[in-house]
Amino acid sequence: MKQKILILSMAMFCCTCHLFGQWAVIDPSNIATSIVNSTNQIVQTSSTAATMLKSFDETVKIYQQGKQYYDALKSVNNLVKDARKVQLTILMVGEISDIYVNNFQKMLSDPNYSVEELSAIAMGYAKLLEESSSLVSELRTVTTVTSLSMSDKERMDEVERVYSRMKEYRNLVQYYTNKNIAVSYLRAKKKNDTEGVIALYGNPNEKYW
Repeated sequence: MKQKILILSMAMFCCTCHLFGQWAVIDPSNIATSIVNSTNQIVQTSSTAATMLKSFDETVKIYQQGKQYYDALKSVNNLVKDARKVQLTILMVGEISDIYVNNFQKMLSDPNYSVEELSAIAMGYAKLLEESSSLVSELRTVTTVTSLSMSDKERMDEVERVYSRMKEYRNLVQYYTNKNIAVSYLRAKKKNDTEGVIALYGNPNEKYW
């Protein structure tokens, strides 16, 4: 029985090492941090929505490079349960980046936000993404050789904890996005001009509240 547990534990460790084996080349926490740094620079240097949109191109480039990594990670199959949780946790960082980049890009062309509001929204996204990046760093510590002193149960419990927290952040980013878009829709509704908002984001009655 002990031998079976040892084999299963080693299989999990090998799978997680495989998932993190490319970190020397591409670190998902570094991708998220680069997006955060780019966003902070945009907020600090942009004085109009037009300049903010132009500067945001750099953030989009970083996101697209990261997307290649996340798309490749999706193709990794046949993982044991806990290694699968590791994979899903990392992929949620990609989802958070996707929600932010695609929706904020639309917000930059939305006349219902002021530049100050766009800056505040961007800072909110940056904070959430920064917290998500920290969780990936925690996950890396759990699944590397330096954490071999942990018992199998401690390792699995930690993976589950980080996975659950990352899921909360992913859902919070979606909620944050929906509420910001709802503000734009309500402002447009007061002006009897909701067509532009619907064209940008879709029908709010189905997605945003």
